Amino acid sequence: MSNSIEHLVRERYGSVAKSGLSSEQGGVRAVAEAFGYTAEELESIPAEANMGLSCGNPVATATLREGEVVVDLGSGGGLDVFLAAERVGPKGRAVGIDMTPEMIELARRNAAKRAEGGAYDNVEFHLATIDRLPLADSSVDCVISNCVINLAPDKQAVFREVARVLKPGGRLAVSDIALKRPLPPEVSRDALAYVGCIAGAIPVEEYRRGLLEAGFAEVAVVDSGADLNAYSKVENQSGCCSPSMAEGAPKSLPVAASSCCAPGGGATAELAASCCAPASGEGELHGDLRELLSRYDVNDYAASVKVFAVKPR
Repeated sequence: MSNSIEHLVRERYGSVAKSGLSSEQGGVRAVAEAFGYTAEELESIPAEANMGLSCGNPVATATLREGEVVVDLGSGGGLDVFLAAERVGPKGRAVGIDMTPEMIELARRNAAKRAEGGAYDNVEFHLATIDRLPLADSSVDCVISNCVINLAPDKQAVFREVARVLKPGGRLAVSDIALKRPLPPEVSRDALAYVGCIAGAIPVEEYRRGLLEAGFAEVAVVDSGADLNAYSKVENQSGCCSPSMAEGAPKSLPVAASSCCAPGGGATAELAASCCAPASGEGELHGDLRELLSRYDVNDYAASVKVFAVKPR
């Protein structure tokens, strides 16, 4: 990940970690439920672990087993780590990886105040980027992630790193956002601020090909059919992965060559200059989100996808 993109993404997530978003807010809970979390799951974990940043529920599709080691890439406040910890039980281990110090601090606080009493004793959180995991080779049974891989400029490095840490026969079960077709310039300026994860999303077929090139087998990238318009329910963020930036932040993100925003990557120069523009201040929706949703359906261009792959034995 380039230093400039890493810095801006870290700022965004640091901001949302301190925002107070939680399941106690109806809009945040509604986003989680729209992407597959049950009311029972949300009640079983600390409310602050859910901040409305999901685009799926990877734990529900990962077929986790008692005693397994599971790693969550971009673990945020710990939502999926805590749910995974329940599935793998006391003999298993759930590990969260996040590059934002504020998110790691929040997740560790959440771990210490388990919703049903007593701290989680089979979870841990590490400050690191997802393309350089602080884990041993062939040490993990399952890798999950929720709307985070799309933010990594070098997705191939992430795929290779996942393949490195998985045991032979280990599996990947990810929820993410991928492009079904290029975003038109007249939509991109607002739509990418609205669904922040689109800024680095790649086409479905490119996602599949990248995993195959990293050595995975049984690769599937499946449109979940979830409605991306669910993000409009959260008032003080501009999209699933795009909490508002502080006043005075740069007006556009630098763009990786593989990004949908990059010239030559399916985008015009005008799109490349504007598509990653964040909201101007905390608590604001960029470009009047509700007005945007009355004119465009982002589901026509992007999809919440379920990604599955297996490391050959």
